[in-house]
Amino acid sequence: MKSDSTTDLPDSQALVSLYQKQGKIYPRSVTGFFVKWRWVFVWLTQLVFYGLPWLSWNGRQAVLFDLTSRRFYVFGLVLYPQDLIYLSGLLMLSAYGLFLFTAVAGRLWCGYACPQTVYTEIYLWMEKFFEGDRQKRMKLDQKPWTTEWIRRKAGKQLAWILFGLFTGFTFVGYFTPIKTLAEEALSLGFGPWEWFWVLFYGFATYGNAGYMREQVCKYMCPYARFQSAMFDKDTLIISYDRERGEPRGSRSKKADPSQLGLGSCIDCGLCSQVCPTGIDIRNGLQYECIGCAACIDVCDEVMDKMGYPRGLVRYATQNGLAEHWGRGQMLRRILRPRVLVYSLIMIVICLAFAWSIAARAPYRVDVVRDRASLARIVEDGRVENVYRLQIMNAAEAEQTYVLRVDGLPEMSWDLRAEVVVGAAQARWVTVGVQVPFEVAQQAGPGVHPIEFTVSRRAPQDRGQAVDIREKSTFVVPR
Repeated sequence: MKSDSTTDLPDSQALVSLYQKQGKIYPRSVTGFFVKWRWVFVWLTQLVFYGLPWLSWNGRQAVLFDLTSRRFYVFGLVLYPQDLIYLSGLLMLSAYGLFLFTAVAGRLWCGYACPQTVYTEIYLWMEKFFEGDRQKRMKLDQKPWTTEWIRRKAGKQLAWILFGLFTGFTFVGYFTPIKTLAEEALSLGFGPWEWFWVLFYGFATYGNAGYMREQVCKYMCPYARFQSAMFDKDTLIISYDRERGEPRGSRSKKADPSQLGLGSCIDCGLCSQVCPTGIDIRNGLQYECIGCAACIDVCDEVMDKMGYPRGLVRYATQNGLAEHWGRGQMLRRILRPRVLVYSLIMIVICLAFAWSIAARAPYRVDVVRDRASLARIVEDGRVENVYRLQIMNAAEAEQTYVLRVDGLPEMSWDLRAEVVVGAAQARWVTVGVQVPFEVAQQAGPGVHPIEFTVSRRAPQDRGQAVDIREKSTFVVPR
């Protein structure tokens, strides 16, 4: 059995390492280009997540998934459960976006925008605020209980719990109008389900970001397991330039490493200390690496202090390191067949998704046969079938609809008046469709195709119409 590092461990030692208790990781604070970008994404994602439920659109919540009334509001769109195809399109876009970004530059999603990464950054910031940086936190955990220990730990736990509850409250606010939810929260009038989901997602945030942290990325996230299938030798990954850095060793700032027979790596270990999953990037590509690039920032700081060129740890490709390519040569390899195929599929899906949204009908119609009676003879000898029509208005204004039925000669129906459906509402109407007995005899017993046409009359112009046609069948009894 081999370890993930370049140094082979004896089988017994490697086996023990699988079962031994893992020590707590204390990530060291670092500043730099990639850290700033990570915090940009923290702010962007959280402003969207916490801000969207409070936005109003046409007098309602801009984004609301109302499960009770089976309406999904996304700004100007009103979606029904029958519009599940759009969710499928979004999932396909997300999947191919993940494939594309991974093929180009590895785990960009994990390092910058994944909720686990984002909330871990937030919870680490709160931990540092109350307990200090890495060394102070390590010393505090080794100290016995004192007044200062209790004050710092209690402050951190209170902040963690409140933030987790606020996150759970916001999540539930996407399914229950958040302003109503806030009023209920102030009066402690939550329903049992609201309480359950607020506490559930609050506890999940608290546990995952506060305690489990890197364990989620290393052992629970499936993406870490299949990412290698999307990597190739031209994927930009965070890499340690072994040829330049080895042999590693400490030295004074004034010493000439070439005279000492050393590489650029001074073996300070800071790259491991800043890593949120606790790995050593010098051991090569490992599935635990989430691509946050903290090791790049801290290594560049060390290189600046030593007066060495930056880039000992950097974004590079396996081919680039092996062939000593420059940045331009590696970037040109981005446009390789795999990336082009992913990009083409992404463009096609985006265009199809946009077209389907733009061409989406402003209402939907479902035709259901009355199960109580397939066909019957009414008083004047006519043959009648009964149907139930559901008209779902996807517009946020009251709409008027009229009905027409075609398929057999001399058909008539008992719904002559216009049907009015409220804004973003659905209405069921019962329609009896009849044909003369002579027409039914001529058509013969059995099932005959017919078509319902529902026309929407625009309020501002009664002559303007949008038609939806739904097929059904008319049964003539024997």
